[in-house]
Amino acid sequence: MTDNTTEQNRTRAPGVEREMPETPGTRKAQVTRRGGGDPGTRGRTTIADGVVEKIAGLAARDVLGVHALGSGLSRTFGAVRDRVPGGSKSVTRGVKAEVGEVQTALDLEIVVDYGVSIADVARAVRENVIAAVERMTGLEVVEVNIAVSDVKLPEEEDEEPEPRIQ
Repeated sequence: MTDNTTEQNRTRAPGVEREMPETPGTRKAQVTRRGGGDPGTRGRTTIADGVVEKIAGLAARDVLGVHALGSGLSRTFGAVRDRVPGGSKSVTRGVKAEVGEVQTALDLEIVVDYGVSIADVARAVRENVIAAVERMTGLEVVEVNIAVSDVKLPEEEDEEPEPRIQ
């Protein structure tokens, strides 16, 4: 086989026209384009509120000065639910998302550590949450409302003690 024949017989990307060498008993074949436009734009992607809530919850917990998410009551119920066999830790506790087709809005309820600047923590939470949600979902975050429901004092015991190994 010569280099010219090898080049003609190589497979090309789908939808690209190519010529096949004519041999006795065969006709020239043409590959036609199927569909329209970029394959990445065909169809629709929907993102559930819970997905955005998980991303935002994890991003908010990564900020230094955030002790927990959710109010005292929801954290107490969450601690009980977490101890039930088969239950899992809720990363969406204290996070509420409203997701549209191209935008989302978030409400977060946080508990901050005593001694930190609440304004600085809130700014850092907003920045981290917006960056994570926009990067992972492609949605525009129009607002992140933060409610500080409590301050964790150094001498207070956690409502969610570490589980004992049995």
